[in-house]
Amino acid sequence: MNNLILHPTDTLFFRDGRPMSGSLAGHGAAWPLPTVTNAALHAALHRADLENVHPHRRGRSSDRNENAERDRKFGSLVTAGPFPVNAKGEWFFPRPADAQKQSSTFITLKPILPLGSSSLPQHLSYSIANTQLPTKSKPEPWISTSAYQTYLTQQSEHTIPSDHLLDTDFTDTEHNIGIGISAETGTQNGEQFYSAHSLRLREGWSLGTLAEALDKISNENQNKRDLIVTLFPNSGTRTPVIVGGQQRLCSVERHSNQPLPLPVGSHVTGKLVKWVLLTPAIWPKIGEHTGGWLPSWIHHATGQVMLKAGDTSRSEREGRESWRKRVASMSSIPAKLVAAIAGKSIPVTGYALPHEEAERKEGGAKSTHLAVPAGAVYYFECDSESAAKALATALNWHGSDTNPITIHNRRSTLMGEKGFGLGVCGTWSFHPTSSH
Repeated sequence: MNNLILHPTDTLFFRDGRPMSGSLAGHGAAWPLPTVTNAALHAALHRADLENVHPHRRGRSSDRNENAERDRKFGSLVTAGPFPVNAKGEWFFPRPADAQKQSSTFITLKPILPLGSSSLPQHLSYSIANTQLPTKSKPEPWISTSAYQTYLTQQSEHTIPSDHLLDTDFTDTEHNIGIGISAETGTQNGEQFYSAHSLRLREGWSLGTLAEALDKISNENQNKRDLIVTLFPNSGTRTPVIVGGQQRLCSVERHSNQPLPLPVGSHVTGKLVKWVLLTPAIWPKIGEHTGGWLPSWIHHATGQVMLKAGDTSRSEREGRESWRKRVASMSSIPAKLVAAIAGKSIPVTGYALPHEEAERKEGGAKSTHLAVPAGAVYYFECDSESAAKALATALNWHGSDTNPITIHNRRSTLMGEKGFGLGVCGTWSFHPTSSH
């Protein structure tokens, strides 16, 4: 994949679907969700007017009509990010929810067997308890890659202040007044004024994004080109791209052929595995499965992991039906979800423009989903150490690859291709007062 560094030329505006009128200033200064940079690159590919692009059918591959018209371009685009990047090229990530000590990676929250009755969901065995004395101080919400790696190994405590950042260490919020625009005349509509918040990155800071769009050449599976490289042909040279709302520009600097700058999961020993989200994840309600904070690949009644043990990827020469039969015959990883820390949900929405090539889809507000925030922690107990390693391979964004140059696993049910559901694994231990 390509490392894209987006340098803002001015303030940025990232509005979500919440109202922005009257006294409501909107939420345009929030750190952008993965959908923002994915949409920016998708739009940039369309504006580039690339020739001989392989067309795709609409819908999921599992239920799409094979006879449907191929009228969608750039369906191979996959992205991850954005994440804050400083002038030294260091990437920062949301703090794990179980490490709540200020300027430290010390793990303060650990699973404990509840005493007496509890209000936990029926399939969870342990609650989460603090190992520290109560305090009103809050930890910095961002930590560096090196701090994250120290956190995952649990062998020491990372306390370098510059590796633990507040939002205000690299961003500012600017307040602006705007006017309502008539869609027909392109001028002020004589009715509306609004206030808005915009995001300004401090000097030396940028947005780091990973992207790839492998497109078939002459409809040949073995012959592909990366459209991101076509869009940004000169590595290290900056190319302007519109990002977010209000036509704000970023200059994009591309780097490729190097390990991805995301934290890598630690070596798993024993039977206890925890999975920490680097990016938000969306798990919708499907049948009896409630979704929400509970991953779709966890059985809603028993907490058993339903991911398969082994390679579930489909080769380009393998037929769809044979691939489905092979995966169905594989056994599930013998592991169970026993505890979790999931923060307040994040609304994910957007606005779709009318389809320009076919009038089958009207524009308008997209459906709103609630995502589990990055930093959420999920705890698993496995039947054996081999099962624990298999679970870590299935959950780590890099699989079993310790020097990854691509993303192997995206464990969000929705929008995984946009960068949702990336996580890393480590081991965990019980609260010191626990009987275990």
